[in-house]
Amino acid sequence: MEWIKDMAQWVAHFAQTPYGAWALFGLAFAESSFFPIPPDVLLMALCAVKPEYSLWFATICTVASVLGGMFGYFIGIKGGRPLMYRWFSTEKIKLVEGYYQRYDVWAVGAAGLTPLPYKIFTITAGVFALNFPRFVLASVLSRGARFYALGLIFWFFGPAIQTWVKQYFGWIALAFFVCLVGGFWAVKHLSGRAAGSGDSQ
Repeated sequence: MEWIKDMAQWVAHFAQTPYGAWALFGLAFAESSFFPIPPDVLLMALCAVKPEYSLWFATICTVASVLGGMFGYFIGIKGGRPLMYRWFSTEKIKLVEGYYQRYDVWAVGAAGLTPLPYKIFTITAGVFALNFPRFVLASVLSRGARFYALGLIFWFFGPAIQTWVKQYFGWIALAFFVCLVGGFWAVKHLSGRAAGSGDSQ
């Protein structure tokens, strides 16, 4: 787990540079389509350094994440099923497709709010040709709710939470990465169960 904390610290160090907001934009964009590190870690670090700008940082994170999700959607359209089957297992694809059949674009919304790997849902949304305006709306609502919730905590509590976050930042970052790994495990576990139930029928 030490490498996870090191990676989190590397991401967070951008908060101490003049390029923090740009790094946040790039990280949030990439995480929604192909990069594994969630932007929450850098968002928290930036908010801890400048809590008065927390809502601005949340806005940057939300806009970049939604744009990255749109990019993932078009990767799905242009790459099609061959690319999807190269990146993801058949079980994961069947699981996500089942979610789309049941919940439509709101499956994307659920992934945007939770530790589930958002990029799987953005790319497959393009492959399965979900309604694009509704896809964007679900992304805006879910990613906005997630990032603005963090921003509001820092904006309201400011210096009171600033000291606490700085003291326990390593553990907080580790918790985010554990949640991320847990999200991938959940998709794998659920897809395995879906495949098993499908075989038994």
